[in-house]
Amino acid sequence: MEQLFVGAPSLLPHGSHSAAGLGVSGVKELSWTAHTDQLSQALNGLSDRAKEAKEFLVQLRNMVQQIQENSVEFEACLVAQCDALIDALNRRKAQLLSRVNKEHEHKLKVVRDQISHCTVKLRQTTGLMEYCLEVIKENDPSGFLQISDALIRRVHLTEEQWGKGTLTPRMTTDFDLNLDNAPLLQSIHQLDFVQMKVSSPVPAPPILQLEECCTHNNSATLSWKQPPLSTVQVEGYILELDDGNGGQFREVYVGKETMCTVDGLHFNSTYSARVKAFNKSGVSPYSKTLVLQTSEVAWFSFDPASAHADIIFSNDNLTVTCNSYDDRVVLGKTGFSKGLHYWELSIDRYDNHPDPAFGVARIDVLKDAMLGKDDKAWAMYVDNNRSWFMHNNSHTNRTEGGITKGATVGVLLDLTRRTLTFSINEDQQGPVAFENLEGLFFPAVSLNRNVQVTLHTGLPVPEFYASRSAMP
Repeated sequence: MEQLFVGAPSLLPHGSHSAAGLGVSGVKELSWTAHTDQLSQALNGLSDRAKEAKEFLVQLRNMVQQIQENSVEFEACLVAQCDALIDALNRRKAQLLSRVNKEHEHKLKVVRDQISHCTVKLRQTTGLMEYCLEVIKENDPSGFLQISDALIRRVHLTEEQWGKGTLTPRMTTDFDLNLDNAPLLQSIHQLDFVQMKVSSPVPAPPILQLEECCTHNNSATLSWKQPPLSTVQVEGYILELDDGNGGQFREVYVGKETMCTVDGLHFNSTYSARVKAFNKSGVSPYSKTLVLQTSEVAWFSFDPASAHADIIFSNDNLTVTCNSYDDRVVLGKTGFSKGLHYWELSIDRYDNHPDPAFGVARIDVLKDAMLGKDDKAWAMYVDNNRSWFMHNNSHTNRTEGGITKGATVGVLLDLTRRTLTFSINEDQQGPVAFENLEGLFFPAVSLNRNVQVTLHTGLPVPEFYASRSAMP
């Protein structure tokens, strides 16, 4: 049996020696390929790290600039706060000095009044003494005896008046006011920073993900994320939208999700959207503002969720009929409160001359009666010969011309002019049906089992109305 010994080629046949040499070469080639792949993978990982490091350096350099700006801002804020304290202290000092001045004036007034009173009293006493001495000097005993008793009483009375506290100062020279500044000095010594902002910064502004933001009909979906290198904890987001007419922004979502769909917008309108993040420290700056355009025309279907249970749906909820001989109501999925909207309903089946009704309604319209029976619907009901308008069970404007299988009924809701107009087979049916419409309206139909209709949406305004709208 042939044996292979690595390291002793002289003992092997020629052919075996050649085969052994090829085997070693192949092993080396395989090993080289494997190591090359490993090195390439390692380089890819290192390249990613290098890219992250470059981005991190950019972030650090930005932090240097931000620290400089924040330092200037913080110093200015600190100086302003200390200046405010100094101003408050100066105002209080002025108030206290005013009180001292008032006390000073009061003391001077009391002392001056006492000086004036004592001066007058002393002058009177001196005059009395001089008079008494002159009387004593007179050598007229009989005359002296006549007035001596009165003079004696007058002298005693004057002496008593001097003895009733007249010679005691009414005011002290000391100011009995001590400024209690100890609590304020203690507060000044305790004045310090409660919490450093660096320990809990506000989030960075979110980034709107344009590739995931879109509009459909009158709905808008927005998606956002935090900057890739941001490590600040985020507790939630606030999404804001304007009114579609360049007005004020309003909050439409507050929460932790990073995607939100906003329904019920106006058709053919331009909205601006922005988002900000928040945590316990505060609110981030706003993201960049995104401009969204809603659909020019409305595309919608019938709504099984709000329809009467007897309504039967097919054709992706675009076709409806009924399993009852009584009229039942079904609404469209989309409501309108602004703009010009037109849709059509084709009559797929029309048996035994029923009276289907077409129009608009509030969301809470009666579902088990003909459309227009209550005050929540504005409708035109029609048979094979004529039509009527109906609202709140009031029938008006009987008009010749009816429907058959294959006919088309058009509904034109103009919320700019606040009117509702109907057409049959693209010709206006009667005058303007209803005026002064305001609020939220849903497309609506009432029918029974003898009728089947199909809804057609996203249509342009018919010619009969477009030409009228173009008129001044």
